[in-house]
Amino acid sequence: MSKTLHLIPVPLGQSDNAHWLPASVQRQASQLRCFIVENAKTARAFLKQMGTEHAIQDITLYQLDKRGTPKKQIQQWLQSPAASEGIGLMSEAGCPAVADPGAVVVTMAHELGFQVKAHVGPSSILLGLMASGLDGQNFCFHGYVPKQSDEQVRTLKLWEQQSKKHQQSQIFIETPYRNPALFDALVRTLEPSTRLCVARALTTEEEWVKTYTVSQWRNQPPPELNKLPTLFLFQAYA
Repeated sequence: MSKTLHLIPVPLGQSDNAHWLPASVQRQASQLRCFIVENAKTARAFLKQMGTEHAIQDITLYQLDKRGTPKKQIQQWLQSPAASEGIGLMSEAGCPAVADPGAVVVTMAHELGFQVKAHVGPSSILLGLMASGLDGQNFCFHGYVPKQSDEQVRTLKLWEQQSKKHQQSQIFIETPYRNPALFDALVRTLEPSTRLCVARALTTEEEWVKTYTVSQWRNQPPPELNKLPTLFLFQAYA
């Protein structure tokens, strides 16, 4: 039988596993002896909190390099003795390989003939879209917005034009401590009729999701977003 790469979801924030992780997924993850992870420290903390059948010190963790891990290195990890009974892939938060560097691991696993098993868990992109009320038939996830102010404004205007033209929801994120500045840029830049959704700290006790027109957002105090993982979504209308 071919080896299996298990795509194991992890929490989006501080939250009881029972609220977001099916028991079958937890059971599968607890049996694995080897993982490829985005961050070894947080992965180890999650495994310890979840509970494993093996001592934490006996579990092998291979950490992806944020600057890019050579394919040869990933191939060696997947073919290592530690991975002989199956290997897990974990993101820093949410579902691996979605807006996440783990996608390169999945590609290599397919090339090596692995069975790839995606397990159920939280994706902030889908949860935010579901709760937004924006178009879920046609949407685009952009990742991070540009940091420079001028480029950021140009990009937001471009996305708004694309939203109008294609009747498409636009989805993106920002580094948590920059959230307040991005929210301010959005309400200043977007047209008054554009519907903007803010989805904060999904699946945690601080979860908060609201969708208003930009005009309505301008007439109320800004939400508390500083240092809280937040997804931004908007849809413009011709």
